[in-house]
Amino acid sequence: MSRILPSKRLSYLLVVLLAEGFGLNFFLQAATFRMDLPRALEWVGSYPWLYGTGSLFIFFILLLSSVLLPNTYAGPAVTGAVFLLLGIASAQKLAARGEPLFPWDLMLLRNAGEMSKITSGIISPTAIVAAAVLIAGLAVVIFKLPKNRIRLPLRLTLGGISVACSAGFLVLVTGHSPVVAAMNYQNIFWNQKVNYTQNGFVYAFAGNLRQSLMEKPEGYSREAVEAVAAKYSALPDTPVQASPEEQPNILFMMNEAFFDPTRLPGYTLSEDPLKFIHGAAEQTPSGYLLSPEFGGNTANVEFEALTGLSMYFLGDGTIPYQQRIVKMSTLPSIVSILKERGYQARAVHPFDETFYNRNRVYPLLGFDSFTSEKDLPDAARLTPGGYISDKAAVQEAVRQLKDASAPTFLHLVTMQNHFPFTKGMNGPNTITVEGGRPEQKDELETYVQDTKLTDEALAYMQQELLKLERPTIAVFWGDHLPALTAGIYTEAGWDQEPRLKHETQLLILANFEIGKEPLGTLSPAFLGPAVFRLSGQSLPAYYKLLEQVRAEIPGLSKKVLIGPGNRGVLHELTPDQQELLNDYRLIEYDLLEGEKYAESLMF
Repeated sequence: MSRILPSKRLSYLLVVLLAEGFGLNFFLQAATFRMDLPRALEWVGSYPWLYGTGSLFIFFILLLSSVLLPNTYAGPAVTGAVFLLLGIASAQKLAARGEPLFPWDLMLLRNAGEMSKITSGIISPTAIVAAAVLIAGLAVVIFKLPKNRIRLPLRLTLGGISVACSAGFLVLVTGHSPVVAAMNYQNIFWNQKVNYTQNGFVYAFAGNLRQSLMEKPEGYSREAVEAVAAKYSALPDTPVQASPEEQPNILFMMNEAFFDPTRLPGYTLSEDPLKFIHGAAEQTPSGYLLSPEFGGNTANVEFEALTGLSMYFLGDGTIPYQQRIVKMSTLPSIVSILKERGYQARAVHPFDETFYNRNRVYPLLGFDSFTSEKDLPDAARLTPGGYISDKAAVQEAVRQLKDASAPTFLHLVTMQNHFPFTKGMNGPNTITVEGGRPEQKDELETYVQDTKLTDEALAYMQQELLKLERPTIAVFWGDHLPALTAGIYTEAGWDQEPRLKHETQLLILANFEIGKEPLGTLSPAFLGPAVFRLSGQSLPAYYKLLEQVRAEIPGLSKKVLIGPGNRGVLHELTPDQQELLNDYRLIEYDLLEGEKYAESLMF
């Protein structure tokens, strides 16, 4: 090796890195197709320019890494391993959640310790062993290979070329340049699965680095926002119930991965796990929440419930907490509305405060305090390895309501029922489930047991509400269905039933009279107006807009639209319904991406 001329050694290095770039790009695309190699080859043949230029981008990243260290093999080896891990992570996420890896998912790396607990059972032991072997193999290769040094002037030249070419690629992709459009690249941000399978992992991932939450509506202007504000401000405001003598506390309880397992056909349970919920549903407003998510992305359900802004208008895979709200100074919400009416605002989440940037987002929404896992060192867990229990979380919420010196809005997000559903994680299973495959029995029985514990916690909460002196209304809902083994839903016949796979339990409790009119199925964005009506609160113009949308489309989701009176699924919109959605979209864009004219006009 020492006799080879430096120029020849450099040529060999460039050829190896070029081959590695093309190989890594093919692997990333194969991972996007869940390691279906024939489909990946077919994609290469259909989109050769996207494949070739994407591979060159990886090549320049590898080249840059090779000149950063004296050993030219170390940088490409480590960088190659990172690309491999990205592909593995994307394939695993596709298998578990049905969506690929997005740039904002990487923000969760700072929560690596917590993520290891959450993803236990999702990432296969084989993948973990393979990653460990890969890292060990790279270390050995780097140590054994001879030192191939590049002199500083040449290193700076190669580094400069790499930076320029890599940056140029990103500018062209994120800037929607006609150059990349000519290569058949189309930023399909509204359908990220198609975005990744059509454009390839490299282009789709790079395009998402600079992604707006939503496109600017046609005709957006201050005058257009003022017209919408005037239209809904003029509507009458008549609460459903009379206002109690003093301002009521309002408690939101968003329960992790909670739905009614007795709705699954084909399974027989030894007892009803939701005795309290099923009994209370006959005596108080209840129904179903149409979650915009399935199996994860809790923060998006929370975003809708707190802000009244709908995920329906946003691009596929977006997470507003991570992509947009952290960059804002304020955002109107039920929190800010109630704060202006003299309320205290508190948040309780018995887990890591930095997850989904909650520690940064909550103050922007108006919360006065945030109690997280670190503030609850003595909170009860059903087992040492389990999450803080729902009952312990309810106890903390009730304690804070009792201690409050003013009407309080308290937002509680639980963790007890989070994946994985490992037998014994929350204590022994007391309910047996018959039906389905034998290998799924422990998982399903464990989940059903978790729902029983939540039901008991909710019964306890109702007892405690009755002891509070101040009128208090509590809204309970599940954020999304659990990420159970896919076969469980398949055998229940739910694969072709998007409504059923997105409906979670919804129940409103109170220690004063709120009636018992059924809620039907509604989206989380409409919870604010619903609870205002039931608690005698006047509605700001924005909530009047939401009430009008709710009357026509109570279930507003990309997966399914539910029509007036919950009478069925909408397959096409009437002109009046489309006009309502146009108004809604305009205001949502204004608040999230626009000039925020509506903040002073509709709140």
